[in-house]
Amino acid sequence: MRVVFMGTPDFAVPTLARLAQDGHDIAAVYTRAPARAGRGMSLRPSPVHALADTLGAPVLTPATLRTPEAAETFAAHRADVAVVVAYGMLLPQAILDAPRHGCLNLHGSLLPRWRGAAPIQRAVMAGDAESGVGVMRMEAGLDTGPVALEARLPITPGMTAGALHDALMPLGADLMARALAALDAGTLTFAPQPEDGIVYAHKITNDEARIDWSRPAAEVANRINGLSPFPGAFFEVDLGKGSERVKVLRAAPAEGSGAPGTLRDSDGTVACGDGAVQLLELRRAGKGGSASGAEFVRGARLTPGARLG
Repeated sequence: MRVVFMGTPDFAVPTLARLAQDGHDIAAVYTRAPARAGRGMSLRPSPVHALADTLGAPVLTPATLRTPEAAETFAAHRADVAVVVAYGMLLPQAILDAPRHGCLNLHGSLLPRWRGAAPIQRAVMAGDAESGVGVMRMEAGLDTGPVALEARLPITPGMTAGALHDALMPLGADLMARALAALDAGTLTFAPQPEDGIVYAHKITNDEARIDWSRPAAEVANRINGLSPFPGAFFEVDLGKGSERVKVLRAAPAEGSGAPGTLRDSDGTVACGDGAVQLLELRRAGKGGSASGAEFVRGARLTPGARLG
């Protein structure tokens, strides 16, 4: 099929690679414009942009799709279908209507739960037992379209958002490949999303990253794991040179109690509002590597009873 692919981050890369591997004609790749990053703040293309270059596919990075010129350019691709994976830009109706079979979106949740910007992080933060990916026909509403295919994946105890993200990537690529094969054969069918169970995965904000030790232990651990690796949940503590920020990348509920935020032992167990959490992996600000809870406590020379803010 003749495909316009629209995506930006790592999550979208396996799907583009799979569609090219399956022999689809990639008419164009739409992605976000290169952004400045790294120490030198040089312009870096998105992961999807980099792959598209290796595939020899035309790349477009429009700042908006809401102009007559953008709609005319898109329609000129004469696509059978557009495949959208974490593109990062809302599609106006003129774009949605242009491909012969419309636009298919690969979404990182089991719709209608976790519509919106951060479905993977929110699923882990909420303590969901499972997640998955779905192929949806896009409408003007936010993730409201009918769903054709889903693939489910359990969220195992202690799984971080990063680990779930990485597990869903190949699952999603395979699902979209199956969807396009069925679409080409005329056998792809869609079902409306249920009206019950709608939950929105709002964009992660920086003020969510500070750990609130007054919350129950399971909630604290889920939030830590759901914000890992980015932006990373954190606390602050005086390590001898004033208050220092420390990111916690993995945690698990543990036995123990005490004043919230109090270090309980030398292994990195911290009291919460109800129960305690074991800090499994931490990273100090400005440090490249990570450490276990015990390594951090030993290196920081903290003693039981220390307060983590």
